Amino acid sequence: MPGCIFAPYFPPEEPQKFVNVHKIFGASNVTKLLTELLPHQREDAVNSLAYEAEARVRDPVYGCVGAISFLQRQVQRLQKELDAANTDLIRYACNEIPTGLPAAAGSSSFQPLTPRNRSAEFNRRIGNEGGGFYQPPGVFPLPYSFPWNDNSSGDMNDGGEEGGM
Repeated sequence: MPGCIFAPYFPPEEPQKFVNVHKIFGASNVTKLLTELLPHQREDAVNSLAYEAEARVRDPVYGCVGAISFLQRQVQRLQKELDAANTDLIRYACNEIPTGLPAAAGSSSFQPLTPRNRSAEFNRRIGNEGGGFYQPPGVFPLPYSFPWNDNSSGDMNDGGEEGGM
């Protein structure tokens, strides 16, 4: 129908779209709204009205707010799961160190750290205790000391800690 403000936005293939919008908002209110909008804004407005109307038909009390709340709770739950997974990854990374040697068949190339030497190994990995860089124990011992190392033994593998690993 020419001149009908609804025709471009409510196609005959989707009669339920118009039925829901009319039931929830009323045809006269939608007509007023669409005539006050610029033509390029009308399609978005009709799509928003149709979404809210369908949500109100499905959930008369909460409408689309119910769907939004559900999705927000789902995002929060998934964020907590992601945080827990990241915590597990960090815990895994801090509890195991590479030995630097290929693993024998059936054995792991990682050795878990005991709580008493975990912080010493962490400091040695990041270079806070004079090592400069991480070098697994027993692998490529250097016969000399680097000038930035502050350990008197010259052994890169002890990380400047007393008691060793």
